Amino acid sequence: MKVVYFGTPEFAAEILEVLVKAKVEIVAIVTKPDAPQGRSLKITPPPVALRAKALDLSVPILQPEKCSTPEMIEALKHYHADLFVVVAYGEILSQHLIDVPKFGAVNVHPSLLPLYRGAAPIQRALLNGEKETGVSIIRLVRKMDAGDVLYEEKIEILPEMDAGELESALCKLGAKCLLKVIDDFERGTPTFTPQDSAKATFADKITASDCHLDFTKPAKMLQNQIRALSPSPGAWCHVMVRNEKKRLKVYRAEVVADQEKNCLTVPCQQGFLKLKTIQLEGKPKMSCDEFLKGIPASQISFC
Repeated sequence: MKVVYFGTPEFAAEILEVLVKAKVEIVAIVTKPDAPQGRSLKITPPPVALRAKALDLSVPILQPEKCSTPEMIEALKHYHADLFVVVAYGEILSQHLIDVPKFGAVNVHPSLLPLYRGAAPIQRALLNGEKETGVSIIRLVRKMDAGDVLYEEKIEILPEMDAGELESALCKLGAKCLLKVIDDFERGTPTFTPQDSAKATFADKITASDCHLDFTKPAKMLQNQIRALSPSPGAWCHVMVRNEKKRLKVYRAEVVADQEKNCLTVPCQQGFLKLKTIQLEGKPKMSCDEFLKGIPASQISFC
């Protein structure tokens, strides 16, 4: 089965490598153009392009500004693909493009659809304190994340798991589920289950307002917020350090019953939040214990 693979970030790069090692016949890769990265703004290829080159794939790597142009659609027709596989590509594909391959296009979505349709299903599931999530492989349609489900599988969200850890687990699960669906197409046995749109929930993109820690909220809610935003973009609050106001990012915390000595414990609406991994503005990321060796807790107050 001939596959054209669409993807851009590290999540998609990891799944690409699994498909390559499983001997899936990838005839072309479509990813976003090289772009400025980091503080230096160095022009850098996206992770999928870098991974394809590291794997020494002898297939075309296409990086159009827009994928659904007539010219791009005609170019993709020449690969005679049976299936398009789309994993976090970063652009909504037109129906004309989706209709190019024999079997259409499938998408890997890291939630149990119709729950958490949208841009940030991993972060929103953690923000809401979900105990489980999963991966859905769906037929790609024009309406966002609304296509028929070909296969889905659940995964437990462990209590201390942050977004980075959950993404890694879902990436492995997504690759496994995707291989099953590709095998189903090859055997001529795919199954299509319509979603119940009445049960749909939506995972809006994370914004700056989602990142500010408000200690008038319950400690458990704040812990979930920290988990959801770690390692990036990071939840934050303001602190006074030796009479100077600074931003403090919090990457890991736990809910405790009472104020604890010799650590940073913040009273909340319900319970206390014990900070465990932090980064003070202008300083490296470190454990709270290490941080307090340089600045005693008595010299820090939360704004």
